Order: sequence, then C-alpha cells, then structure tokens
Amino acid sequence: MNVRDAMLAKFQQRKSGYSLDREFYIDPDFYKQDMENIWYRDWLFVGHDCELPKAGSYITMQVGDYPVLVVRDGQKNIRAFHNSCRHRGSRICSAAKGTAAKLVCPYHQWTYELDGRLLFARDMGADFKPAEFGLKPIHCETVAGYIFVSLAEAPMNFQPVRAMVEPYLAPHRLTEAKVAFEMTIVENGNWKLTWENNRECYHCAGSHPELCRTYPEAPGATGVDAHDDPEIAEHWQRCEAAGLPSKFVMDQLGQFRTARMPLLRDAVSYTMSGKAAVSRPLSDTVLMPKIGTMLLFHYPSTWNHVLGDHAVSFRVLPKGPTETEVTTKWLVHKDAKEGVDYSLDEMTKVWIATNDQDRRIIEENQIGILSPAYRAGPYSAVHEGGVIQFVEWYCDFMARRLRGDRMPHLAEVA
Repeated sequence: MNVRDAMLAKFQQRKSGYSLDREFYIDPDFYKQDMENIWYRDWLFVGHDCELPKAGSYITMQVGDYPVLVVRDGQKNIRAFHNSCRHRGSRICSAAKGTAAKLVCPYHQWTYELDGRLLFARDMGADFKPAEFGLKPIHCETVAGYIFVSLAEAPMNFQPVRAMVEPYLAPHRLTEAKVAFEMTIVENGNWKLTWENNRECYHCAGSHPELCRTYPEAPGATGVDAHDDPEIAEHWQRCEAAGLPSKFVMDQLGQFRTARMPLLRDAVSYTMSGKAAVSRPLSDTVLMPKIGTMLLFHYPSTWNHVLGDHAVSFRVLPKGPTETEVTTKWLVHKDAKEGVDYSLDEMTKVWIATNDQDRRIIEENQIGILSPAYRAGPYSAVHEGGVIQFVEWYCDFMARRLRGDRMPHLAEVA
C-alpha cells in the first residue's frame, strides 16, 4: 500500500475524539505528505509588514525545501520570491532580515531589482535575455500588519481570511507598530504536537505558573465552545459596545478563527502583576480598559495574542518529522521607548517561560510517541475541545487533499 492510501485508510479507521496514530507524528513519509499537501499549498504567516519599514527591507524564512524571500520594493509594495538565483540556484539572501538596495547573488553577482527583475548578469552573451530570468515570484498577501505567503501555483482564495480577521486586527494598528523583541526556539517534536499543546489549557495549572496569573484555564477561552461561557459572552458584549469586534468567528473548514477573550480578574496584560507591560498603548484608537486578548489562529502556521498594550505573534515551521521551529515576536507602538515606556524583561517574561515549558512538554510527548507501545488515546471533551477541533481539521483537510477533492468556498464563517 502506498503512503497516500495508507494515510487515507487511517483517516477512515480513526476513532473520533482520539489522538492520531503513531505514524502521523514520526514517519518521514507521512511528514512528506504533510509538507506537500498543507505547507507547500496553503497560506503561511511570515511576519509583520512593520519589519519592512523601507524599500529594500527584507525578511527570509525556510519552508521545508523552499527558501523564501519577502521584500519591500521601490514602490513600497511587499513582494515574495523564491530565494534562489536564476543562474545556478544559489540562495541570494542568507540573513534572517536586512536591507539591500538591490538583490545581489553572492555567487556570481547576478543582480535583481527589488521587484524581481534581473538587472545585471556579467558575460552571458549576446543572445541572453534578462527578462526571462527574473526571480520566481511567490503569492503574497498582507492584512492589517500581517504578511502571508503561499507556495502554491494557484493558492486558495485569501479574501475570506482578510474579510474575517481585518475588522478584529485593524483597531490595533499593527501596521504602525514595531517588533521590540523576538526569539526562536526549536522543539524536538512533530508540528502537530506543537499545535495540539497550544489548543488546550488542560495542562496549564501543572505547567505554566506564570501564564496562569493572567490567562484563564476555562475551556472556552482556549477551545471552540466559548459561546457557552457567560463570562466570555459578557466580555464580548462590553467590547463590541465599545466598537471592538470580539465574538468568536471561524471559517467553515475550521482553518482560521478569531475572538476576544477576557483575562483573569483585573489583568490587562501578560505580566507577573497583570498590569500593562507598556505604558504607551499599542493603538491610540483602542481606549477601552480591560479588552483582554484578541486570539487569532490560522492553521498551520500562526497563533496570536493582541492586547491593549502590546501584541505577541507566534510562527510555526516544521523542520523535520520530529522537529519544529517556533518564532515569537513582541510588538509595541512604534514610538514606545525601551526603558522609558516598557521593560523588555517585564513584557517578555511570561511567554519566554511559557514557551520553554511548552517545549519540554512537547519533547516529552514526542519521546513517548516514539515508543512502539504508543496507542492513540482519548481526548477530554471538557478540556480538549480545541485539540479535537485541530485534529479533526487536519484529518479532514488532508483527506480532501489526498483524494484530490475540490475545497469548498471559504467565504462563509460559522
């Protein structure tokens, strides 16, 4: 049986409400199918457009076998390209971020304009046509300060994503923010374990003492049943009365969603005290106190917390069957000054600790799954509704892709 048929058979035989079989977390061939059917075909979060403040600013990332380059061109548009020279394939930009007047391949100095056009290729002969050797473009979209790319030749329609998330993000004016700090960690676990751990707070009381000072363990805050929680419903009512879209919305495939959630008691930020980490608000237009955290999820590559004083974005990238890279960025108002308006230690302490705790959890989870004795186990319907939803999304999405089904139109939200 080939890998495609083996995966489809497991999807058909899988018991609902249970974790995935061992192969989904460890098998190189199953991992390759994940990459080809999800990561190489769907919209992926890259970073924030405030990271590209001027023409020539660029950021790079590696998606499986594909090096990706995102740059702001001379007309201030954000573009994405395959980070591979059209001469002999060398990577053009090796730094994670930087600024360049032109994009110059370090191997033989082929030189590209910021819009991808080939400008200079030395001694290539009279018949050489530079117009035929520009950088290969990648589909790129921006929404309210977030940059997404898709490696697919014909990507899924991005408009439903924009229509859903822009009203929630726009009041926070993240296009005018700046990244105050960022960090990248590598978790020795499958990318799906990273997401499963993120989608529940069943583990929080025993693992995250810093986060539990401000973030509720209530299943509705992390899962998909927020509508059943009266405290959350009251929070939505207050926020929406102040002009902030807040209610839980999700697309019909369950791939992306957003909602605004309350923090515990009088907390307004993810700090040890619960007080604001940044004295200058992230946005001058969001004046209501205690707005909680705006949660944004987009499978497979990002989850986010947007607060009144700062925002935190997380980017997930698989590096192998049992290795995942997680990049966290803290954003503040563009004019906020470190040491005056905020302390980096105070702002980052909770999530630095939580990230490391999650890394250890995921790595222990992966070690246990590597055992041939591992068998799929049941999720808690009370506490792990978000995990169930993620795994159901993964199974349904992959099965559709493996069968070659046409994806339904994504304009509707639930």
